[in-house]
Amino acid sequence: MGQDESLRPGQQEIVHLDFAVVADYALVDQSGKMSVLGIFQHIWVPQFPAMHPRLHLVLRLKGKRTEVGEHQVQIKLMDEDDAELLGGSGTVNFAEPPAGVTEIEAAAVLVFDVPFPHAGQYRFEITVDGERKATVPITVSQMPPMPAPTSPSSPPSSPQAPGS
Repeated sequence: MGQDESLRPGQQEIVHLDFAVVADYALVDQSGKMSVLGIFQHIWVPQFPAMHPRLHLVLRLKGKRTEVGEHQVQIKLMDEDDAELLGGSGTVNFAEPPAGVTEIEAAAVLVFDVPFPHAGQYRFEITVDGERKATVPITVSQMPPMPAPTSPSSPPSSPQAPGS
């Protein structure tokens, strides 16, 4: 799970990333309720280069009532050599909460077809309003080869009834 990296001692954070995960599927319904299925951090692929179709990066941002409005979100997929493989940006909108509610939240589900050119460590870097908020790690490995089927060296003996 992504860790919020932006808070320093003695500093109060206004918008923070409550969580960030990679999953098989996620959605946010009309009332804002989030459903997430199949959270993972490791991917096995048959060969490289590989493409992981429909990977869902799921974010939930929280803030104070004073943060109503749009906030810039930037996502980068980086490899272990700090090369950017994928990137994008957009906005998350905090709606006006009902009277008396002091904390607000917004969810985002980003869907990517993700290229993985080689085995190794990758990470999604998440930036909100220009501050890096989290890093979500993913490890990608090649599946071990399947063992070749072995043929029996002698034909199996047929079962015999007792006493025959």
